[in-house]
Amino acid sequence: MPTYVYAIVKPDGTDGEIFEVFQKLSDPTLTQHPETGEPVRKLIVTPQVQTSSDTQRFSKNNLERLGFSRFERKGDGHYEKTAGTGPNTLNAGDGD
Repeated sequence: MPTYVYAIVKPDGTDGEIFEVFQKLSDPTLTQHPETGEPVRKLIVTPQVQTSSDTQRFSKNNLERLGFSRFERKGDGHYEKTAGTGPNTLNAGDGD
């Protein structure tokens, strides 16, 4: 199912909170927020498509070259460094 993006329409006509909804293509466009009943309008957003250039852009070597670090989640609250500088691991609660 596609994800659609909606914005709450404030009383002055400007956009308020933005939210996403999974809907079938055949489902009607929402006119009210599903929880609050506030009026909404559908937003047009760019689709997210991953290409081979994205893979290269986020490669270990490219991230390190640009000065970024990357951590991958290895468990509940535990992350290990896979690129860049900094600590080898991060754990939730270490900064408390």
